[in-house]
Amino acid sequence: MFMKTEKRTTLLRYWTTRYLLTLCVGLLLLAVVSMWWMQQTALEYRLNLLKYLADETSDRAIKDNGQVVIGPILWGIIDDREKILHLNKEPIIYLTDPKGQISFTKPQIDIKEGENHIQQSILDNKDSIQKVELKDGNEVYVVKSPINYAQQQIGWVIIVQEEDSLKEVNQDHGLLAIMLCGLGILGWAVIYVLSRKISKPIRDVAKAAVQIREGNYDIELYEDAREEEIYELIQSFKEMTNRLTQLEKLRAELFAGVTHDLKTPVTSISGLVQAVKDDVVTGGESKEFLEISLKEIRRLQTMIEDLLDFNAISSGAFTIKVKQKNLNELIEEIAYQWKVTQEDQHFNLDVKVPEKVTFGLADPLRLQEIIINLLNNAKQALAEDGNIEISLYKGETSKVNIDVKDNGKGIPLNEQRYIFEPFYRGEKKKLKVRGLGLGLPFSRMLAKAQKGDLVLKKSSENGTIFTITLMGT
Repeated sequence: MFMKTEKRTTLLRYWTTRYLLTLCVGLLLLAVVSMWWMQQTALEYRLNLLKYLADETSDRAIKDNGQVVIGPILWGIIDDREKILHLNKEPIIYLTDPKGQISFTKPQIDIKEGENHIQQSILDNKDSIQKVELKDGNEVYVVKSPINYAQQQIGWVIIVQEEDSLKEVNQDHGLLAIMLCGLGILGWAVIYVLSRKISKPIRDVAKAAVQIREGNYDIELYEDAREEEIYELIQSFKEMTNRLTQLEKLRAELFAGVTHDLKTPVTSISGLVQAVKDDVVTGGESKEFLEISLKEIRRLQTMIEDLLDFNAISSGAFTIKVKQKNLNELIEEIAYQWKVTQEDQHFNLDVKVPEKVTFGLADPLRLQEIIINLLNNAKQALAEDGNIEISLYKGETSKVNIDVKDNGKGIPLNEQRYIFEPFYRGEKKKLKVRGLGLGLPFSRMLAKAQKGDLVLKKSSENGTIFTITLMGT
């Protein structure tokens, strides 16, 4: 039964689609708010113009003799003023007496009997602009202005217009639509270009990852990225690729090297024992051949034990017994025991510990393995009459540091990053010293198992310093 593969989308399409959707929603909300604001602005503007029209009509409708006269001149002025309003429906202008009885209308409309009065509530209201709900449910705005003569009110000018007509903004709809559409297209184009620019290096990295998955490490990536995060991504990926290439090369070399190192003592033992068996050598010479065979067996046994120990600690099946120890005494004892077991004594070993007793948390046996391994490596790097120094001192916070320093030839710079890789041995060392290249990786794992660490502090032509870090007390 095959599992259904979820369909994926490209980064460019994913972000541009979502940005376009977000942009459309935002522009839609902007359009709604803009339309509401434009309607409110149009309503306020037109109501002010209606108030001005009502005031002007009340002034021009009264003659010097106090008579209200409605003629062509006044209607012409009113028509001119109405054009300024840009209304799709002409407002109704009423002229009434002080009690609200209608005498004139513009435009002329048929008024039913009993409906030729303006509601008294409208006349009594102190506001010159009122919003009134009609019997049919429609809402209109009423604008009124008194007609005064000789300090007496002789009538009213009342203008009535529907609310929807006052809010109508047809003349601005096209401009608003063009503006919003332009913003939408511009916004989409900008995010498309930016997303394309950002997605391209990411897409290249993804394609490179596919090539690496298929075993092809020869890739090229565009490095001229201005964005810091993308630049770091590309550089990190290139470094990872270079590291994988190097490790793949090392893997092949190390496999051949380990096979050779394991096979060599077996071949030597087989040849030596066969020579003794076939009486090719006899007497004291045969005894010497057997002693050489035993040395090769012990070397083979050591390599096998290294493999087993490394595999055990890698899988977590390794026992660490950490306890508080007097590191001054422990380090001096380890250094002494190691030195007396060395056949070649053409070197100086100096141990420096603080006067005050320093305590730390460590497994004595495992710490001894780490230090002895570092001392063996230091001795191999020495020339004649070289110096090795072990220093114990307090580190940062509650840490305790142990430096193992030598004045040997140092580790080449191009090899320093690989020294803690399993089975790695330097170019010169693998030709000079037999082994599996597990000493430093195994020592670091032992240090970490004790809540500490092992690092290469410094290495140059003048010597090398390794630092063991332990938890203090």
